[in-house]
Order: sequence, then C-alpha cells, then structure tokens
Amino acid sequence: MSYLRDRENTNAALFEIDEKSSIPIWLQLKNRFIYLITSGYYLPGDQLPTVRGLAADVEINYNTVSKVYMSLEQDGYIQSKRRQGAFVCDVSDKPGVSIASTAEIVTVEYLKRCFELGMSVEDIEEQFSACLENEKAKRTKA
Repeated sequence: MSYLRDRENTNAALFEIDEKSSIPIWLQLKNRFIYLITSGYYLPGDQLPTVRGLAADVEINYNTVSKVYMSLEQDGYIQSKRRQGAFVCDVSDKPGVSIASTAEIVTVEYLKRCFELGMSVEDIEEQFSACLENEKAKRTKA
C-alpha cells in the first residue's frame, strides 16, 4: 500500500492505494478525491498537489494521476489552470454531490464487483462486517 501524508504532514494518511483491490488504482484515487472535496477537506479554490508530486508521493504512474485529474475536471470537481495547477471548484450546488451520494456510488460499485466475483448477499455482508471490525481495531490502536 502507498500513502500520501496530509497537508500538515501529520501521521494520518490522506491517500491509501490498495494495489490488491479489484478497483483500478485511478478509480480509487478519483473516489478519494471526490470524498475529500465533498466532505470539505478540500475547499473551493484550494490547490491540489501537482500531478508529478502526487504520483511520486503515492508511488504510482504519472499518467494515472493525470487521468484522475482529467476525469475530475470533466466531472466539474476541479479546474486546471495552465502553469498554475489544479484547483477545487465549488460543487455545493451540484446535484447529487454530497458525502452520502458519493458513499452510495462507492457502495454500489463495491456490491457490483462482489457479485461479479460470485459472492452472495450473505457472503458480502460477512466480508464487509469483517473488514469493518478490522478497521475499528486498527483505529482504536492508533
């Protein structure tokens, strides 16, 4: 797994890429950006890390980060300014843009991929519960 530390360089990981996930790396990164924008971590006007800098920090290909930024721009989350960087757009009035709707999109994608693996609803529920318990345990240790 690769990490990018947050803007204050604390120990909290801002980005975490799961290279073993069936979700493509570019989509993991895009989903994380959407969450960070819709949750208010990144505010309208905030400058995002450079493509090259983010690629180096997260240890992924430059083209992958570039693809994410282009997709975010096409979806209206960011605006790129030549020679200045990428900046967060105000998405507060955009329909369907909220933490809840973003979480729903990610959840539906998760379910779809689990079903593609041949898992039953019960299998998915068991798997999700186990993952959730592991996350809780990790967070209480930190």
